[in-house]
Amino acid sequence: MKKHLLAFAVAALAAGGAFAQATDTIAKVKASGTITMGVRDSSGALAFTLGDGKYTGFHYEVCQHIIANLEKTVGKKLDIKYQLVTSQNRIPLVQNGTVDIECGSTTNNATRQKDVAFAYTVYVEEVRIAVKASSGITTIAQLNGKNVATTTGTTSVQLLRKNERATGIDFKEVFGKDHADSFLLLESGRADAFVMDGQILAGNISTAKNPAEYKIVGEPLSVEPIAIMLRKDDPAFKKLADDTIAGMVKTGEMAKLYDKWFMQPIPPKNVKVGLPASEATKAAWANLNDKPAEDYAKK
Repeated sequence: MKKHLLAFAVAALAAGGAFAQATDTIAKVKASGTITMGVRDSSGALAFTLGDGKYTGFHYEVCQHIIANLEKTVGKKLDIKYQLVTSQNRIPLVQNGTVDIECGSTTNNATRQKDVAFAYTVYVEEVRIAVKASSGITTIAQLNGKNVATTTGTTSVQLLRKNERATGIDFKEVFGKDHADSFLLLESGRADAFVMDGQILAGNISTAKNPAEYKIVGEPLSVEPIAIMLRKDDPAFKKLADDTIAGMVKTGEMAKLYDKWFMQPIPPKNVKVGLPASEATKAAWANLNDKPAEDYAKK
């Protein structure tokens, strides 16, 4: 019996140590020499794939700066691994330790803050509606009886349903597994509209076969802080991420990075997204914080 109890105690200690390390990212990566970055394949200019296991984008580059400072802290070069995440699995993969830092297009909201943490916001998004230019759709009311695409695991259609201009509007949701798939639903005519973050819509339109066939319409459905996601209850790593972001803003690097990804031609097709930094994004840089979307809605 004592042997069983001893074995149980050893196992419990080992599990506890593993859990503690999972919530202490700096200790975890120092011990393993590896950090895993959560990446997206079609999140507009924030994060996307170049193919062949290569990723890039605005948030991707911000994460690279954070990892560079992390390497200085742990005193060694880290092996960076990439884990493709979706809107559905990104939070569980951060929680369970599979992903150490998620560099995609995740909205920071109060519900998610119960499960994960967010670095300072450096991009504030407006949720909009993309349609084919020939559709004649310019307002929410015109979505009545239509098929509306959104990406599984995102909040966009919920926002549409809650919008006061959507009162009495009956539409059918169709789901894409990722943002590229959702845009394909619009492109192929299986959806009449695609509701998503404006920069994701603009990014997908800019790389379409004929960008002029699409337009972004209607009033913004919401204003949301989009942020890099971290594990909850890991103050040391969050401070490192926040300090990195604050340094980038102070030196002007953040503004330069924004210009690079949203105002200049970007790969793979060397076309411009053409989305100047909004006043809300500039305000986020001026007053760095990790406030959830609900605080923006109060304004």
